[in-house]
Amino acid sequence: MIDVLVIGGGNAALCAALMAREAGASVLLLEAAPRAWRGGNSSHTRNLRCMHDAPQDVLVDAYPEEEFWQDLLKVTGGLTDEKLARLAIRASAGCRDWMRSHGVRFQPPLSGALHVARTNAFFMGGGKALVNAYYRSAERLGVQIRYEAPVDRLDIVGGEFRAAYVKGERIEARACVLAAGGFESNRDWLREAWGQNERGEWPADNFLIRGTKFNQGVLIKHMQEQGADMIGDPTQSHCVAIDARAPLYDGGICTRIDCVSLGVVVNQQGERFYDEGEDFWPKRYAIWGRLVAQQPGQIGYSIIDGKAIGRFMPPVFPGVQADSLPELARKLGLPEATFMATLNAYNTACRVGTFDHTALDDCHTEGLSPAKTHWALPLDTGPYYGYALRPGITFTYLGLKVNEQSAVHFGGVPSPNLYVAGEMMAGNVLGQGYTAGVGMSIGTAFGRIAGTEAARAALQMKATERDCAAA
Repeated sequence: MIDVLVIGGGNAALCAALMAREAGASVLLLEAAPRAWRGGNSSHTRNLRCMHDAPQDVLVDAYPEEEFWQDLLKVTGGLTDEKLARLAIRASAGCRDWMRSHGVRFQPPLSGALHVARTNAFFMGGGKALVNAYYRSAERLGVQIRYEAPVDRLDIVGGEFRAAYVKGERIEARACVLAAGGFESNRDWLREAWGQNERGEWPADNFLIRGTKFNQGVLIKHMQEQGADMIGDPTQSHCVAIDARAPLYDGGICTRIDCVSLGVVVNQQGERFYDEGEDFWPKRYAIWGRLVAQQPGQIGYSIIDGKAIGRFMPPVFPGVQADSLPELARKLGLPEATFMATLNAYNTACRVGTFDHTALDDCHTEGLSPAKTHWALPLDTGPYYGYALRPGITFTYLGLKVNEQSAVHFGGVPSPNLYVAGEMMAGNVLGQGYTAGVGMSIGTAFGRIAGTEAARAALQMKATERDCAAA
């Protein structure tokens, strides 16, 4: 019998597998995807948000625990478990040496990368390189890996894990770590969660999935049916405004539109609907998908002028370009009169001080609703650009409730040998909102905890088995 079974193939699963193997347990990892698509959403990541009290290698200045916590508290609106959040924050301070020991390399962020040189450590080669490094290390250490091995149900007795089923095959293990992702790729479940809005629309029908198509939420639903304690709102997710031309799956980071704070965003009626300059982009980019989802047709349009070019990371698709704002409205298919009234009102309301996109500057609007609080410059310099936006779902927040040992709970009682990490439990820390890189912080912290605890439980069970056999 295998000691530790890890279900999933992304960052959290790999961290769990590596930690369990390092602790002396035999490990089998089951990845639902084919080898070429392994790694789940982790393949699309770029960085890890890290607490640090002084400059460290690729990180500048300091980003102490309390500031990290306050950033998280602000974006979640208090919908977070402080004890578990602080555990992840503290773990982020000391994980990079361990990551390097498994082949992960870091680099300073590229220019224009969300102002996160102080808070986030970027992976050399991105998430795909990180995932590949972990797989190489796992194979070298003797972790067994099976691809195209989707688990559809578990055998659980009295809260204790016994076995998992893959295409009818029963796989027993002494302990198990669940790290199989959220349900963001299950469009029927998204449709059910979001329902029908007051306009008669089904918003989820217009959602795009930024990451893997394999995160169907099969085990989340199965665990609900098994009576596991759940946490989170099924409509809450890491939801970003992405280019409307992005593919249905696996568009990744390159489809994100990062110029929102440098211009205005209008809906298909040509009207603004939220403060584009509310806060730094790393703390606000993940609210814009949800904002767009609430607009008619689940579409928005990011509008900038020539002054913005060079101040943000350009997306993979070029924007629609025009020499005048009326021409841009026509090219985007927006009602020209309303669009121009919106832009003229915005330009008139701008109070330009000292523009500084690296600070919460004093360029703002007056007498305008919604206001633009920072970085408010008139859009008056051609050429003009527009990007159509759709909601891009990264991962969902409905998941399994855990404790500091990352144990799954049944009726408030932690399982003795079933643990969970990554997207399947991120809702304990992320009730809503997001800040750049924190998903990888959560996955790395709880993946490592889950792997360690699963190995402890499995090896303890094996020792008991030996004692009984010898008696």
